[in-house]
Order: sequence, then structure tokens, then C-alpha cells
Amino acid sequence: MAPVRALIVGAGSRGEVYSRFSLDNSENFQVVGVADPRLFRCQRLQQQYNIPQENVFTDWQEAAEREKFADCVVIATPDQQHKDPAVAFADRGYHILLEKPMAVTEEDCHEIVSACKRNNVILSVCHVLRYFPPVRKIKELIDSGVIGDVVHIQHMEPVGFWHFAHSFVRGNWRKTEESSFSLLAKSCHDVDLISYWLAKSRCVKVSSFGSLTHFKPENKPAGAASRCLDCQVESTCPYSAKKIYMKRLQQGHTGWPVSVVCPQEPVDVENLTEALRTGPYGRCVYDCDNDVVSNQVVNFQFDGGQTASFNMVAFTQEICERQTRISGTKGELRCSGPGPVYVYDFLTQKSTEHRCETAPPNMMRGMHGGADFFLIDAFVKAVQSGDRSAVLTGPQDTLQSHLLVFAAEQARLQDRVITIHPDGSYS
Repeated sequence: MAPVRALIVGAGSRGEVYSRFSLDNSENFQVVGVADPRLFRCQRLQQQYNIPQENVFTDWQEAAEREKFADCVVIATPDQQHKDPAVAFADRGYHILLEKPMAVTEEDCHEIVSACKRNNVILSVCHVLRYFPPVRKIKELIDSGVIGDVVHIQHMEPVGFWHFAHSFVRGNWRKTEESSFSLLAKSCHDVDLISYWLAKSRCVKVSSFGSLTHFKPENKPAGAASRCLDCQVESTCPYSAKKIYMKRLQQGHTGWPVSVVCPQEPVDVENLTEALRTGPYGRCVYDCDNDVVSNQVVNFQFDGGQTASFNMVAFTQEICERQTRISGTKGELRCSGPGPVYVYDFLTQKSTEHRCETAPPNMMRGMHGGADFFLIDAFVKAVQSGDRSAVLTGPQDTLQSHLLVFAAEQARLQDRVITIHPDGSYS
């Protein structure tokens, strides 16, 4: 089969990750274009993948106006900039790999799905956790009936204390108006997983509670400065930008999150110091303009009587290592992070360990435990073959789980139980 030719729209962290698939799979996937308003980001990908100059754009609209020159587009722009390029490239006949969340409003989500259906193009939304080997093993075990009928799912995402400070206090996802609310930005993955595991049932009611705690001006320590580099109490603060970024750089780590902080290359002590002195990531966590919640719980009621609860919390040692416990009528399943998955059988009163698949050696292996590799591999195969069954995160499933996220946030904001209708709408 001919390789899938890809245009990368948004050459930041996620755009770079998906591009790496071509490094080990050039016979199946080739990066032939890039669009990003930051020229140095474009040039980085241009050099790495030998992209022709005529296919380098600082405005994605220029690429969309060109005669179609690729088979697919990878859209990894900021959350609020997903809808317009997705619709435009769908109308040009490009298959679409779209970073999550699909969009930041219900209306935009519906419009993206409609555009992809209207143009008969493949849409794969990057709910990478559906491709995460432990998640797929859990799905396999549930469907096998080994724990009987599912009664309850308890699922938790520990964001990590410094990761939350980086992304949701100082970073791009700190403010709802400029990005989206926490449940959509960080945990739409997890709501989607609960729907995926209970695919034979439909959620009928949802409630939610949560708030922003700790990262507020009233919790600023006495004597603290507005920036960590100038702060006399910095050494006593676990959220210090010097600890999170400078210490990592001194240990030789120039990738995420340090690379996000430096607006220009090279990523060195001089540029990082300047970025911390003048940029958003050097601010005191108690002096930021953040408003997204730092802890949230969502409760789900399904039409078969099953229940589920999801917790997202900032203040953890682990970073995004999900904790899952599923209770069934014949047994209990539990999994932490990358696995293995354990099943306890009520009849034999014995626990069985289930190992999970691993990604083959590749340049993406460390990303989301191999899930990024499996996601883009499935997308490329679907584009090459036309068989959309390889895509686990297609338009309709993703739309339904996004609508559930929007409903859960409304339940939190309105402090009430929300009813979910069969079409995904709610009241």
C-alpha cells in the first residue's frame, strides 16, 4: 500500500509526537506538510522530515485553500482552535486525526461530526487511552464475562501535584475562558473510558461536585514574591518553578515540560531563566489567573442499574497513572497504571494476573504507555485500507462521550442531577 501522506496542523508537543510515527514507519506514513504560527516550530519539523518549502505554512488556512496535497491532516492546535480547521479540511476531503478534546462546545462538536459525515472522511479523535493496553485488556476481560455482570466502576485520575501546577495553574489550560474546563481538558479520556467499558449500557443520570482549592491568592505564603526566581520562601514551596523546570534542565532533561516553557531554542539555562523571569511559567502559583477546578468527582447511573464514579485530583504523587477497580457479580477487577490487570474470582477466591500487550520498539513507545503508537497505527491502517473498524474513537462514540462530559460539568455548576436522553442531549 502507498504511504499515508500527512499534514501536521499545530507543531507543538502533540503534533511532534504524532509526527514521530513516520520515523519508524516511513513506508506507511510520511509527513509532507506543516502549519503553525510559530515559524521555528515549522522549521523544526521541516528539517526533520524534509518537508518541501511550499508545504510549510504559518497559517493553516493557506494550507486548506491549496489543492489537496496530503491524505490526512493531524490537528493538534490549542483546544479552542479545533473546530475551524477540522471542518475546513474535512470539506477538502482530508481524513482527520484530531487531538482531544474534539472541541470546547457542544455545537462545535456536532459541527465537526457533521462535516466528517457529509464528506465521508475518517475522523479519529485522540482519546489515546482507548488504545492503552491495560484499558483494552480490561475491556476484553469485561466482555469475556470473567467477572460476571458489571455492577460498579471506580476510576481515578491522579493528575500529579507539579503537573497540575504546570498545565492548569500556570499553563495553557489554567483558565476556562481561554481553553476549557478541567473535566474536558484533562479527563474527557476518563469519562470516555467508562462509556467504552459499559458500551452495552447507556448512561441515564449524572451528578458532579468539584472546586478549585489551594491555588488561590489567600493561600500565598507570607513573604512570597510574585515570581519564583525572586522569592525568599521558594525553597519551602513544592510548586516552585525552579524545582519543576530548572532542576530538570540541570539533570539533562530538555523535553516536556521544560521545552514548553522556553519559547525559543536552544533549551538551555539562559533561555529558561529568561522564560521564568518574564513568562507565565515563572509565576507564583498563588498569583496566577487560574480558575479551573483542582478536584472533581462525577457519578454515573446506567440504564442497566450499573453505577460508576470518577475522581480527578491534582494533589497526588503519581502523574496520570489511572487507578481502576471494577466490581462484577462473579469477581472483581483492579488495575493501576500500566498494569498488569488482576481479577479476583469469587468462586475460587483466587486472583489471576493478566499481562498487557506492549508496543513494538519505536520512537513513540514511551508516550502514554504505547497508546500513542497504537492510536496512530490504527488510524493509518484505516486510511490505507478504508476499513474504519480499526478506529476505536470515531465520530459518534466520541460525540456521545463528549456530551456526557458537558452534562457532568453542568451538573457541577448547577448543583443538580442531570438526566441524559437517548440522543445524548440532557436536561
